[in-house]
Amino acid sequence: MEKEIDSRARELGAFARLIGLSFTAKEDGSSQCVLMVNDNLFNPNGVLHGGVAYSMADTGMGGALHSILAADETCATIEINIVYLKAVTAGALVCNTKLLRKGRNIGVLESDVENEGQLVAKALGTFSILKRRDP
Repeated sequence: MEKEIDSRARELGAFARLIGLSFTAKEDGSSQCVLMVNDNLFNPNGVLHGGVAYSMADTGMGGALHSILAADETCATIEINIVYLKAVTAGALVCNTKLLRKGRNIGVLESDVENEGQLVAKALGTFSILKRRDP
């Protein structure tokens, strides 16, 4: 499942690049994205801001679902529920995402965010599947 890191700016998005997130895999309804923890990503308490793990899950889910969509389809987040299990202060974060179910208009996905092999957050998300609009 390993692929070259996807660095296409329009697919990844400026925010993902800002926090240092990149895809290492994205195919067949699953994805893996990674980032290195640094103090620019900390909250005032000196630990990783929860929004970083959430953003990884959101981006990973979008990438996993996008990997199986038709050329004329795109997706958008409806909701994501995340549980934070452990504070993070250093190392690499890895987010593994898999598609649980795809319907005609809805996709349901699950993400595990790990830090140095330990599960630190788990997310379940629902995405809308939409027809692309021509630019």
